Amino acid sequence: MAEEMIVVEGNRTLRGEVAVGGAKNSALKLMAASLVGQGLVRLHNVPRISDIEIMAQVLRGLGATVERDGHSLTIDTSAVDNCETPYELVSKMRASISVLGPLIARFGHARVSMPGGCRIGARKIDMHLVGLEALGVEFDIDHGFLNAATPHGLRGTDIALDFPSVGATENLMMAAIVAKGSTFIENAAREPEIVDLANMLNEMGCCVKGAGSSVIEIEGVELASLHPCEHTTVGDRIEAGTFLTGGALTGGPVTVRGVDPSFLRMALMKFEAMGCDVERGPDSVTVSRTRPLAAIDLQTLPHPGFPTDLQAQFMLLGTCASGVSVITENVFENRFMFAAELMRMGADITIEDHHAIVRGVERLQGADVSSTDLRAGATLVLAGLIAEGQTRVHCINHIDRGYEDYAGKLQSLGAAVKRVPVAAGQE
Repeated sequence: MAEEMIVVEGNRTLRGEVAVGGAKNSALKLMAASLVGQGLVRLHNVPRISDIEIMAQVLRGLGATVERDGHSLTIDTSAVDNCETPYELVSKMRASISVLGPLIARFGHARVSMPGGCRIGARKIDMHLVGLEALGVEFDIDHGFLNAATPHGLRGTDIALDFPSVGATENLMMAAIVAKGSTFIENAAREPEIVDLANMLNEMGCCVKGAGSSVIEIEGVELASLHPCEHTTVGDRIEAGTFLTGGALTGGPVTVRGVDPSFLRMALMKFEAMGCDVERGPDSVTVSRTRPLAAIDLQTLPHPGFPTDLQAQFMLLGTCASGVSVITENVFENRFMFAAELMRMGADITIEDHHAIVRGVERLQGADVSSTDLRAGATLVLAGLIAEGQTRVHCINHIDRGYEDYAGKLQSLGAAVKRVPVAAGQE
């Protein structure tokens, strides 16, 4: 397939409704968890994005069959007999490391390539390894691979995470489900995707309590007692927040459906603090604005704090606000790479360590810009909506990792946006 870019015509207002898909960061881990089901697992509300396809290839490489029907996946893991994930797949997507926990739970050993993904920070997996070692896993690193073994079996224990890492919490949950005795994960991640994974594990016969709080308790069960299940992925709060940013940016109203507003509590409060009107429904949110955007201070924190995956979107809002906004990034150290691209469009941003000082400007100008990561790419397209002239967003493979038909959904809201081959766009 020819490399593509997204071309955006500026001075457009987004209005209308859009449905968000299943949460990328949940569906990937649910797919990994299917390994402990040892049979035919059906997952619904699974988005059509490239990260999902990579995870499907990882599972197929382990011996599973994965079939898609619309937004549902049927995953048969009964014939899985391989415990090694190849570099060429895992290096493309960091979430592939999430097969480590379920492989250890099912087979007692695994060989997993070190992970890759967006270049937005080191995101070391030390906490995964330290926690798994406490459960009885022994590791050695061999030419870029993690070799995991459990010579004495898995045993329940108390684990205190240095930081409420989502990935570490998930891997520990999926390994501890068959450990002898009880496991307590303290300072656990509290994201809605953690709750979604715990719900699916319990549907397969596991005993996980406290998901969504800072302490998760897992009572180990026999592997033989676990069974497949049918599960529906929760709505994607980050996709929802991205489209709602479009409503705040252009005035809207923009309504997103298919997401629990409580998942976005902090972000919705920040929208209101910036002068937006927010309406919450049972599974929908509407954002509109009739007043000028107000400057804001925010800092990213683990859930229920402000999500790092919405930091770029709010930095864009800050460029259009009256006054000076201060954005502090506490989760990923390289996530301000996006600022340089926004500055190509006329934004006034100063980076000081992990703080971004954003001074509102009168207008942005269309330009050629490149996605530096998944969320940055989606935000640059939004920036093009309010810029003068045409904006061309390159490296949109990042966007395809987490947004299904992003251009099409924006078009349905009134955006003048299209995907074109790079060569054609440069003629």
